Amino acid sequence: MPELVRLYIRNVALGFAIAAVFVGLLLWFNVMNLWGLVSTSDVGPLAVGILWFMNGIVFAGVQFAFAVMSLAEKKDGPRGGTPVAHHFEPIRVEATVPANRARKGRARY
Repeated sequence: MPELVRLYIRNVALGFAIAAVFVGLLLWFNVMNLWGLVSTSDVGPLAVGILWFMNGIVFAGVQFAFAVMSLAEKKDGPRGGTPVAHHFEPIRVEATVPANRARKGRARY
């Protein structure tokens, strides 16, 4: 099996395991009376399964994205664009008023 496929399967399984822990904690701490809702309903196990599956998709995607981005090689030295000069000097720029915009010696903008 290729290494990338093995990496994907491992991280997806980890993401679904994290989702199981997350849903278990939601039920344990009875967030928004979730335990009361699913324990008294006849479709409670289906709701918990869907909640686990949907959270599993999200956590698996995040886990795999983190794993892929961690594969990048570390570069030595500074990262980023060109360095910015630390010494700034003001320069004089002449501001002129166009002849058609000037009235009685002052410009109106």
